[in-house]
Amino acid sequence: MRLVLYQPDIPPNTGTLIRLGSCFNVPIDVIEPCGFPWQERSFHRAGLDYLEMAEITRHTSWKLYHQHHRMQPGRLILMTTKAAHDFQSFKFRPDDSIVLGRESAGVPDECHDAADMRLRIPMAVGRRSLNVALAGAIALSEALRQTSMFPMDPAP
Repeated sequence: MRLVLYQPDIPPNTGTLIRLGSCFNVPIDVIEPCGFPWQERSFHRAGLDYLEMAEITRHTSWKLYHQHHRMQPGRLILMTTKAAHDFQSFKFRPDDSIVLGRESAGVPDECHDAADMRLRIPMAVGRRSLNVALAGAIALSEALRQTSMFPMDPAP
C-alpha cells in the first residue's frame, strides 16, 4: 500500500499526509513540482518529527513517477470527486497506490487515464469536496481496514 500526492500545493496538508503515512507505516510518493518549497515552515510544523520517520520518495514529474509505478506490482487508485464509484464498495488490495490530487486543481486527464480505478467519497448533496488530508485519511483507513494492514500497536 502506498499514498501518492500529486503536486501538492498546501504545505500543512502535505505534512499531515506524510505524518499519516508514517503513523500507518505506509510509504508516500510525492510527485513534484510542489506548490511550496520543501523547507516551508508550515509543512514541517504539520509533519513534526514524523517527516524524518516517514518513507518518502520524491518524483520530479508525473511521467517519471508513472514509469516507475508500471515497473511495480499494484494498481493506481485515484481519489476524485469526478468518479462514478464510491470507495466503500471497492475492494482494495495490499499493493494498491492511492493517488490524491492537488488541493487547487485535482489531477490532469493523463492521471485520470492512467488510473486503474477512480473512486469518490460520498458527501451530502451540494458539497464539493473534502480537504485532501481528510480524504486521504478516509481512503487510506478503509484500504488498511480491508487488507488488515493497520500496524499492530501493543496495548498500553
